[in-house]
Amino acid sequence: MKSDLVQYRKRRGVALFTLNRPEVLNTINREMLEQLGHALETVKTDETVKAVIITGKGSKAFSAGADIGFFSQATPLDVHDLARLAVDVYRRIETLGKVVLAAINGFALGGGLELAEACTIRIAAHGARLGHPEVRIGAVAGWGGTTRLPRLVGKGRAAELLLTGRMITAEEALQMGLLNRVVAAEQLLQEAEALLEEILTQAPLAVKMTWEALHRGLDLSIDESARLGADYFGLVASTRDFREGTRSFIKKKKPLFRGR
Repeated sequence: MKSDLVQYRKRRGVALFTLNRPEVLNTINREMLEQLGHALETVKTDETVKAVIITGKGSKAFSAGADIGFFSQATPLDVHDLARLAVDVYRRIETLGKVVLAAINGFALGGGLELAEACTIRIAAHGARLGHPEVRIGAVAGWGGTTRLPRLVGKGRAAELLLTGRMITAEEALQMGLLNRVVAAEQLLQEAEALLEEILTQAPLAVKMTWEALHRGLDLSIDESARLGADYFGLVASTRDFREGTRSFIKKKKPLFRGR
């Protein structure tokens, strides 16, 4: 698949999506969202793709957010329709059935940070800056930020970031739980691939069901979420990989998982 605004590369079972508008800090417009949605649908049905990395072109930005030039001349309906498209595309990330890692190589602001928030895991380069500056232009974090950010960092911290529009450093984001790791800029993709490699050595169905139980369980009561986890445990116990894993543990040998 070839694309101008979302570059696509596949290597050793990992798809790399690169947001490609470096001249405007990889700001997101409708065409980029459509291409990202198409790329996600492509890898969803590609059994050779086990995980995805999303990053930005260049060294300055993952994505500085939505294209403000569009907003300055768009009608309220246009703004609403673009937001609904972004919400739909970002939702596809969460329901892809594969681990998606955001490798944040610079600014991640507004809709760009909302894209990262939709990913399974987020790592950033030292020097990256993150934030939701929407209120500073009279807007709302309407691409999922008001939903996902409080689930990641808690209501109080989310309120501070969303209501002040303040940018934070990667180190601050790590401390509050918005990021999983902060690494040297030149090692960002290498660290991303190493983390995915660690995840992909585990039983594929167990990884998939663990994420689904975690993600779906956040919208349930504690009791319902625990029961959902038990249901997934029962499902995964029917797989060959479960038998392989438990027998290998008893025999003190490395399991050979096959995704069945």
